[in-house]
Amino acid sequence: MVHDLPGWVAELTDPRRSRTLDELADRLVPLAEHAIDVSRRLQAQLNELNEPFKRDALYERVERLKARAGEALQEVNGEIEASGRERVERVWADWAERPGAADRERELRRFMDGDLVPALSRRQRDVAERVAARTAAALEDATRTLLTRVEELAKAVTDLIHEVLPLAREGLSLAGQISSLSTRARQAGRGPIPDELRKAAAGTAHAFDEAVARLELEWAALGARSATVRAALRGAEETAFSSVAEALTRCVEELAPEHVKALNEVEARARGLFENP
Repeated sequence: MVHDLPGWVAELTDPRRSRTLDELADRLVPLAEHAIDVSRRLQAQLNELNEPFKRDALYERVERLKARAGEALQEVNGEIEASGRERVERVWADWAERPGAADRERELRRFMDGDLVPALSRRQRDVAERVAARTAAALEDATRTLLTRVEELAKAVTDLIHEVLPLAREGLSLAGQISSLSTRARQAGRGPIPDELRKAAAGTAHAFDEAVARLELEWAALGARSATVRAALRGAEETAFSSVAEALTRCVEELAPEHVKALNEVEARARGLFENP
């Protein structure tokens, strides 16, 4: 939708419409400020674009990946420990339902504390260590891939910054020229505009129109690129974690049958005690 500004806006911001030296000087001031504004906005966007690639940001990204992997591993370890507790609780529950269980509770407790629980602990520790080793290897690979992708993206962003930064400096340089011309108009006194100043003002206004159009266009395009870069970084980070989570899940699936078999064997030994008066 087109939104038209009041007619006086163009009247007061176009030095080519000036009739006196005062009007010329007045109309040049907002042009200089406009050039400074768009140049600073462009520079700020370049700084924002470069921010995710600084050392601290990179360190935080890697640490965040490690923390998430650690949380996932901790959750799996909790499930491993819970499986052992459930077996112990089931043995006690079955024992409690048998005749004379109270009379032999001390015997079962000695067996549990001296045999069953240590066996379960060894099994849990073995599974946890194997899962941790697989997770550590996956995390190392994922971190390496993440850093490689960030490095590739950083190179592309650096090239982009080097390409765009001169445009921002061009806007500041133009603002200086406009301010200088405004000062000349002030110092020339009052009255009609000399031909030399009028010609210089027209050329400056033309240069301003072209430069600001380029800067505004580049600023808009850079905003879209910044969003793409942020999305790419987030995607790389999520993909890195997913690869770790996938390796962790696959490891658990591979170890699950063996782990369940070991739990069944330990439980069976406890049940064997039930059968021996």
